[in-house]
Amino acid sequence: MDVTSVALLSGAGVAAGLASSVAGLASLFSYPALLAAGLPPLTANMTNTVAMLATTLGAAGGSRHELRGQGRRLAKIVAAATVGGSAGAALLLTTPADTFELVVPWLIALGSVLLLLRDRLRHAADVRAARQGRERSPGAGFAASFIAVTIYSGYFGAGAGIMMLAVLSISLPDRLPVANALKNIASGAANGTAAVAFAILAPVNWTAAVSLAAGSFVGAWLGPMVVRRLPERPLRVAIALAGLGLAAHLLVQSL
Repeated sequence: MDVTSVALLSGAGVAAGLASSVAGLASLFSYPALLAAGLPPLTANMTNTVAMLATTLGAAGGSRHELRGQGRRLAKIVAAATVGGSAGAALLLTTPADTFELVVPWLIALGSVLLLLRDRLRHAADVRAARQGRERSPGAGFAASFIAVTIYSGYFGAGAGIMMLAVLSISLPDRLPVANALKNIASGAANGTAAVAFAILAPVNWTAAVSLAAGSFVGAWLGPMVVRRLPERPLRVAIALAGLGLAAHLLVQSL
């Protein structure tokens, strides 16, 4: 791999880490960069997942404030995401890519719509919980949602990232920065599980992975600071609109 390719992947890693730690859009930058560097699609996919582990480390460092006191939630989320990541690795190694290409855009679109409707859905959940005489909580459906969406994180992380952010943003009473920080850790748990499987069973270009990982670590560290400092509602709407645009682009490509 030449110097130009390394520079391309390092820059793409910064963009991917920043985008992923804000909106879960890592693959929008990192996967095309791996293809541009000359990697075959399957190798690029596996390499991308392995490299994105650095996003979790960077995002965790940038989210230290939001993650304080979240130990119990983190344990549940990591458990669910690990199960999802295992399923995602198995599906990716056994399912034709065309199948995922039909599902992922709709997953992104659904997560984006949920983000746009977040306030209304949170209010409905609060009203229902009040009628039942309890506080709103994620419950079993919360874990099930994580298992379902992280299945797709091995193929195209944008789908899982936006959906996870939407589910957390609706399910938890906290502000967006906390939901975003937990999403980053969940995505990392899913990718970590998939990456172990890929490193053993599938082709990974480690030179490309290291270049991409170095950049993504830096970008991911900065991402939570963006979420923390920007107004919550405009940021959420911007993420949702970006997701809808990406979903539309992927649908057009698949036609």
